[in-house]
Amino acid sequence: MLGKTAGGLYWMFRGLERAENTARLIEAGFRIALTRSSDPTSDWQSVIVTSAQQAGYLAQYDSYTSQNVCDFLLREPSNPSSVLSVVKAARDNARLVRTALTTEVWCAVNETWMVLTELLKKPIAEEDVPQTLEAIRQQSALVRGALHGTMLRNDIYNFCRLGTFIERADSTARIIDVKYHALLPSPSFVGSRLDNVQWEMVLRSVSGHRSFRHAVEGDYNAANIVQFLMLDARFPRSLAFCAGAIVENLDLLAKDYGGHSDSLAAAQALHARCAGRDVSSIFEEGLHEYTTQAILDIAMIGGMIEQQYRFIQ
Repeated sequence: MLGKTAGGLYWMFRGLERAENTARLIEAGFRIALTRSSDPTSDWQSVIVTSAQQAGYLAQYDSYTSQNVCDFLLREPSNPSSVLSVVKAARDNARLVRTALTTEVWCAVNETWMVLTELLKKPIAEEDVPQTLEAIRQQSALVRGALHGTMLRNDIYNFCRLGTFIERADSTARIIDVKYHALLPSPSFVGSRLDNVQWEMVLRSVSGHRSFRHAVEGDYNAANIVQFLMLDARFPRSLAFCAGAIVENLDLLAKDYGGHSDSLAAAQALHARCAGRDVSSIFEEGLHEYTTQAILDIAMIGGMIEQQYRFIQ
């Protein structure tokens, strides 16, 4: 496979995953600001901080409102990580690798671009935000379903899945790290109702609220939620699950192309940091230190994968 094709597949699915993650994050912030918060400005600021786009946002806006945040994260063309921008980039990449995709996957990506371009061409009224976010999630699921249902399990599929899980792992780690440092107004709130409500927001932002209730008997608190989102390999958005999926797909690529790649070794090391751990050991190490290292590891693995693309012939 040409490196250009591998890169197109990888970034196509990173973009689609980022669009879905952004929609889920906005939904969590919208829910908290609408139903539980006496300080909606702070809640919308936390959404921007969690998305790691504060500098770009402040270059255009001087206040945190639902309209401004939704416009910036959903439809701002100058924001390369807005839903509209990443979906356009995903569609462009899909065109680049059209012959590597089944008709169903191409049609799903193209339909996603057309639907969301129409949906996001005008500012979203507050009452229409939930339906808009639902449409983004549904379109992402449509592409994912087409991929799972029609693609051969070969190197093309592996690069698609790598893009998904690299992006998803990074998103989960960043959400937890930013919650720990930015969303809580004061250390005195640790363990309080406000603290637990914000951890519940973290769960909702990764679509883990219902799964948590099925998997965990304890309360919504930092220890239980970190255990679930970092270490529970049953949950498909946990760091442990994503790291395992990255290892699996890199291992299959190593068998296809020969040799034990550096990216595979790095992914195995990341997975080992999640396997067999107890959440208390993470807090002893320091949650910020643990998540920061995970983010650095994920970025390093992504860079190694991109470097490999240049040598695949």
